[in-house]
Order: sequence, then structure tokens, then C-alpha cells
Amino acid sequence: MSRVLQIGCGGVGTVAAHKLAQNADIFTDIMIASRTKSKCDALAKVLKDKYGVSVVTASVDADDTAALVALMKSFKPDIVVNLALPYQDLTIMDACLEAGCSYLDTANYEPKDEAHFEYSWQWAYRERFEKAGLTAILGCGFDPGVSAIYTAYAAKHHFDEIHYLDIVDCNAGNHHKAFATNFNPEINIREITQKGLYYKDGKWIETEPLEIHQPITYPNIGPRESYLMHHEELESLVINFPTIKQGRFWMTFGQQYLTYLDVIQNIGMSRIDKIEYDAPLADGSGKTARVKIVPLQFLKAVLPNPQDLGENYDGETSIGCRIRGIKDGKERTYYVYNNCSHQAAYQETGMQGVSYTTGVPAMIGAMMFCKGIWKRPGVWNVEEFDPDPFMEQLNVQGLPWHEQFDCDLEL
Repeated sequence: MSRVLQIGCGGVGTVAAHKLAQNADIFTDIMIASRTKSKCDALAKVLKDKYGVSVVTASVDADDTAALVALMKSFKPDIVVNLALPYQDLTIMDACLEAGCSYLDTANYEPKDEAHFEYSWQWAYRERFEKAGLTAILGCGFDPGVSAIYTAYAAKHHFDEIHYLDIVDCNAGNHHKAFATNFNPEINIREITQKGLYYKDGKWIETEPLEIHQPITYPNIGPRESYLMHHEELESLVINFPTIKQGRFWMTFGQQYLTYLDVIQNIGMSRIDKIEYDAPLADGSGKTARVKIVPLQFLKAVLPNPQDLGENYDGETSIGCRIRGIKDGKERTYYVYNNCSHQAAYQETGMQGVSYTTGVPAMIGAMMFCKGIWKRPGVWNVEEFDPDPFMEQLNVQGLPWHEQFDCDLEL
């Protein structure tokens, strides 16, 4: 019997909640909390109607540590699954320490006022979680998450040394919108417009945003132009697998998406600093008041909600790891990946494939903790645990994986 508190009720949260309800033999008590309780209530009704599972809901501000502590002390969860915004990781971790709850998230912390993310802020919590006897599991989505578990699985079973790691992420779906992001627009655009970063021979090499790109062929999809980006899982993987000589992350983007993104940047709508704006008063007087807004947050408000993309989304995603290294003194190549259908994800959970591929691993990570398999005081990245039971559950829970050995990695 395990009690789980899920914070966040967006696209990823909706998928994770479906999966928690599908595994009610493990997650016997579920609470879903977000700033807007009505969204949690609507989801709880769907889960009750579809699975016969009763879910408790609550309203909470994930920026308010005291409110989070009060909620955690009231519900007394075994683990808190953080599916809120990356800005809120530290307040939720602080609350977990004060309330005595273990923790799991899908993306590392980044400050609101700077488009920059790294694990150092969360790794600084290691000693406090260890002393408290609590477990914190970082980056348990797909990438980061499954990508790191794939790497750990490859190191355990197929390589004596991993030398070259390329994480490749393709979304070959079509949502039939002129421009939309597949997860929170604010986080998505901040991530893509940052400078690229990859690891080579013990050093981090910085590139201009999307400067390096090449076509990569994805299973059941074909060739897609893929762009080198900075992605957080590389930061921990090169530490935990020190034989890695080069680590890179690649993601596909269509030309129409990149054209819109270029316009958004050129007209200043990707800015994250506050600007002053004359806003009309709500009293209908025609008068205005000087207010401050963040252009990217305003843009988020007018773009399509990622939660609403699923119904007309066709095609599939393909995410995996292409690895070159040594086994028994000989060079070996290995490709492990998952393809996820947007429509299959929608039929099951009402959400598109990008939300599905993040929400399912979050639930599996919580399952690993609740079963006592990934339960260790301290702060850990997912590749530091045994990958085998997680890999088994991927096949059971809707994200089956496939392997290719000694193939052309293209990279």
C-alpha cells in the first residue's frame, strides 16, 4: 500500500494520473494537486469513470513552501511526484524535507529569470535528503529519464566501456496547427533558443542555438533533420559513466516550426525579462494602467494549449540512444529506442505522445520507489539505480523498447 501526491495537472500530469490509476494495486491512495482545483476535479472524475479509482484533489501553489508542507503533512504521502514547472523544483524539495516525504521529478531546476538549467541546485540537496532518510529521484521522464536508463541498461548488459553516446529525439507527428509546442510553451521555447552544448574528451563545447544539424534516419519514420541541443541528462551521464568520450543530444524540428520560432525571437516575443505595457482597465472606462509583463509568458497565453493537441495529432515519436563502445575487446554499436503513436496515446489518456512519453516513466519511477527497488536516502539521477526492473515495466506500461546491434549509427 502506497500513498502518492502528484503535483501538477497538465498534459504530463494527466498521463501520469491515468497510469497511477491503472496501477491502483500499488498506488492505493492518490492525491492530485495543482493551482486550479477544478482541473484536478475534472481529471479525478475521468479516472473514477474509467478505472473505478477514487482520487483526492487539492488546490496548492507550488511556489508556496508553507502551503506545500501543510498539504503534505495532511495527506502524508510516501512519495511526491513533481509534475509542476521546473521553476518549482526547489520549493517542492524544501517542502518534502520539512514534511518528511520522498521526491521525484521529470526535469531539473531552472530559475525563472534566466534561461539556464543544470543539476547543481538539486545536487546540493544530497546531504539533507540522506540525513533525513529520504529519497529524491531526479529527471524521471523520457529525456531526461528513459534516455539515461537506456544508457545504464546498455552499460550493464552490452558494453564494457561506452565511448560515444548520442540521444536522438524525433517527433514526426502533425498536430495540424500553424505553430504550437508539445509541452509548456514557456519552457519549450526557452530550451530551444539556448545555446547548444555537448561533451567531448572531458570538456563541454558550446555552440550557437541549433547551429549543428544533420539528417538522421528514425525507425518507421525515415530521415529527419536533427539539431544538436543542450540537454540535462548528459550532465549526469558523463559523470556516472566516465568512459564516455563524447555525449550529444539531437532533436528534430520541422522547417515551419523553425520559421515561426525565428520570427518570435526577432520580434522580441521570446524575451523573459519584464517590459512595461499600457493595459486597459477592466472597468470599461478606456483608461489604461502601466503594468509589467514578460513577453514569453504573454505568448504562452495565446498559443494553443499542449493539452488540447491530442485529438487531431497523427504520426509518432521516436526517442532512443545510439551508443558505440567496447565489449570483450571489440567495438560494438547499439541502438535502443521507443516509437510512440500520438493517436494511441490520445485514445488511452486523452493526451498526445509527447505528454505520454513523459508521464508514463514518472509513474514507473514512483512504482520503483514504492516497491522498494529504487529506495535509497539521498538525491539520485535515474541511471544510478538498477535499470532492469524499470525496463521491464516500460514494456508493460505502454512504452515498449526495441534494440539494434552492430548497426550504422549515422553519427
